Amino acid sequence: MTTQQFHELALSFPGTEDNPHFDRIAYTVTGKKIFASVHEESQSANLKLSVADQAVFSKFDKAMVYPVPNKFGLQGWTTFELKKAPIDLMKEALHSSYKEAIKVIPKKK
Repeated sequence: MTTQQFHELALSFPGTEDNPHFDRIAYTVTGKKIFASVHEESQSANLKLSVADQAVFSKFDKAMVYPVPNKFGLQGWTTFELKKAPIDLMKEALHSSYKEAIKVIPKKK
C-alpha cells in the first residue's frame, strides 16, 4: 500500500480529517481523537487499536505489524509497514482503529 492509498482510505470514514502532527500526518475523528498517523518518509503508519486487535494484527507478520516500541505500544498503538501491507489488511485495521476512536468520543446531548 502506498501512503497516498492510506491517506485516501483513512479519509473515507465519516467525520475524518487530516492535520500535521510533528513529522507525521494525523487522521482524526471530528477533529479530536487521533485514530491513525502516517510517516511519508518511512512509509509507515501508526494505528490506535484495542490491545486485543493489536495482538491479532501483530500475528499476521511481526516484521510488518508490531506494537510501537514505547508506552504507546502498551496502549494499542501499532506500526504497519505500508510497503509490505496488503490493502485488505489495512482496510480492516483502519476500520478497527476508527471504531475504537468513535467509541470514546462523547455524544452530544
